[in-house]
Amino acid sequence: MGMTKKIVTLLKNKMSYTDRHIVETYSGLFEGLSSLSKIELIESLSKSLKTEKTTKDNKFYKSFGAFSTEKSSEDIIKNIKSSRVFRSKEIKF
Repeated sequence: MGMTKKIVTLLKNKMSYTDRHIVETYSGLFEGLSSLSKIELIESLSKSLKTEKTTKDNKFYKSFGAFSTEKSSEDIIKNIKSSRVFRSKEIKF
C-alpha cells in the first residue's frame, strides 16, 4: 500500500460518520468535473487548509465588540422588548 493510501485510510478511520458521508457525497459531484476543474478545486482546498486555523481565530476574536452603538444597554433592551410581536393562536386537541 502506498504512503498516500495509508494516510487516506488513517484519516478515514478518524472521521465521523457525518464527515465521511459529506466527503463521499461531494466526491460524487466532482466526478463530472474536468481535470482542470479538479486541479483548481485541489488548489483551493489546499489554500483553505493553510489559512483555516488563522481565519477561524481571527473571526472569533474579531467578533468581540462587533456590535457598536451609542445607545445605552437599557435603551437597546427597551427597543428589543417593544418590538416583540405576540400572536394568539388557539390550540386544538
